[in-house]
Amino acid sequence: CVFVVLCLWSFQSVITLQIKTSVLHQVAEKTEVLGALSVKTRRVLKGHGNKVLCMDWCKDRRRLVSSSQDGKVIVWDAFTLNKEHGITLPCTWVMACAYAPSGCAVACGGLDNKCSVVPLSLDKTENLAAKKKSVAMHTNYVSGCTFTNSDMQLLTCSGDGTCALWDVESGQLLQSFHGHTADVLSLDLAPSETGNTFVSGGCDKKANVWDMRSGQNIQSFESHESDINCVKYYPSGDAFASASDDATCRFYDLRADREVAVYQKDSIIFGASTVDFSLSGRLLFAGYNDYTINAWDVLKGTRVSVLFGHENRISRVRVSPDGTALCSASWDNTLRIWA
Repeated sequence: CVFVVLCLWSFQSVITLQIKTSVLHQVAEKTEVLGALSVKTRRVLKGHGNKVLCMDWCKDRRRLVSSSQDGKVIVWDAFTLNKEHGITLPCTWVMACAYAPSGCAVACGGLDNKCSVVPLSLDKTENLAAKKKSVAMHTNYVSGCTFTNSDMQLLTCSGDGTCALWDVESGQLLQSFHGHTADVLSLDLAPSETGNTFVSGGCDKKANVWDMRSGQNIQSFESHESDINCVKYYPSGDAFASASDDATCRFYDLRADREVAVYQKDSIIFGASTVDFSLSGRLLFAGYNDYTINAWDVLKGTRVSVLFGHENRISRVRVSPDGTALCSASWDNTLRIWA
């Protein structure tokens, strides 16, 4: 028994040492190379009158919500392309939107410095805008929002340099997170049912990991050379990726407490605006300001495919909850579903 325990401890120590002293592609040298991807546009969602700035999938894997510079939030049926709900907000540049875990509400916010929750109804003729409830209030624009593992709490980030946790029912501030020295542009909740951490990235070139219970910044990473536009957890929750205006995406291992991979090519000179992982975590999809989506092999660090179709900057990419489709939102006023 002692021998087995020692062997296991030794093996884990070697792996940890490898990650700490090597980059990811060196550790994965003997891993099989991925074949060519066959991903095509299957649906084009048209309905917004200006730049689509954000989108999010519902957990039912069928519906999605999008927000736009036209001041509208639209709930779509991704199968039929039907618009189930259209919500007009009193301000333009609705920069953030998110589906509640139950699928019964959406959150949205932007240049009005507020984040509101709108309950969804089966009655498509109902005026949902009249039912929206202001939950969060920042001192600058709301750049991102996400529900925690229930409909009752909402996490937001803002141009005021802070993130905040709110109670949806009362609108009370539960916890604030101070540590960024410039606009916070993105956040992502750890993917576990008891997830008590989240990661944020912003214009100070930092990616910070936070404990939601204490409000403390527990890890910080600063290797980008420009604004971090997006952060996204790896499916296991042990790592995360970031996208930056420096034209790179980076991969950070939380256990090793360091950057372990950089996804870049000399031919890519435009900023990366958004990232998301495939369900297995083997692929990283990144949207760029040159209107393309690049698919990267997370382990090898090589580009597997380039997706063309949009006619302006990609603002958001999100893989569906079942991993069978990818949705992209763009400044060309459309969303595309790839599969």
